[in-house]
Amino acid sequence: MLSAEALVKRFGRRIAVDGVSLALQRGEVLGFLGPNGAGKTTTMRMIAGCLEPDSGRVRVAGTDMAADRRAAQALIGYLPEGAPAYPAMTPRGFTAFCLRARGYSGARLKAAAELALARANLGAEADQTIATLSKGYRRRAALAAAIAHDPPLLVLDEPTDGLDPNQKDGVRALIREMAADKAIIVSTHILEEVPAVCTRAIVIARGRVLADAAPAELAAQARSGRLEDAFRQLTAEEAA
Repeated sequence: MLSAEALVKRFGRRIAVDGVSLALQRGEVLGFLGPNGAGKTTTMRMIAGCLEPDSGRVRVAGTDMAADRRAAQALIGYLPEGAPAYPAMTPRGFTAFCLRARGYSGARLKAAAELALARANLGAEADQTIATLSKGYRRRAALAAAIAHDPPLLVLDEPTDGLDPNQKDGVRALIREMAADKAIIVSTHILEEVPAVCTRAIVIARGRVLADAAPAELAAQARSGRLEDAFRQLTAEEAA
């Protein structure tokens, strides 16, 4: 469903992403882990087609992002960092707006919007203006818009950021439910989310992949100190 090959992105003299490669199949939930500034968000923006890589290639279900961006993005539901949305709209209006931009109309639009709002558990807040909502409900409004067109690939940047414990459990349950017929990337810095929802996890630091393993194997690497050793080696290589 997703192939990202040797992605590189520089901002001035700083290399934010340095040769990141990953592949994802339908039915997998990939946890994307790393400290702030590791390159997670930049990588996800390139995968979603919102940022052009300096080198490397992204393909979604065989469609090359650079060659046919619109077709590739039609297969992606992207929840960006910060959950941007139009503050004067309601979650219902924003979700409908995003669906109209994808060619939905009439009864098909209404049914897709209602299902997405229910899945994101907006409740009565679906008809409140986004500017008046809490951070958690704004996050859920953006999530509803991201999943409304039922894409086969979801790219979710910190989907539980700003949610209370019950809301986090709800979003994790939704991810597990959707995972049966989708490929999903979940960026997080919360380790507890990995065994809760992920079938695989990638750890990146300083823009490079340090580990790609099942959650249990990754936990074993962390306990044994192998991840810390890999990070020290990376730091030493950069210093050299």
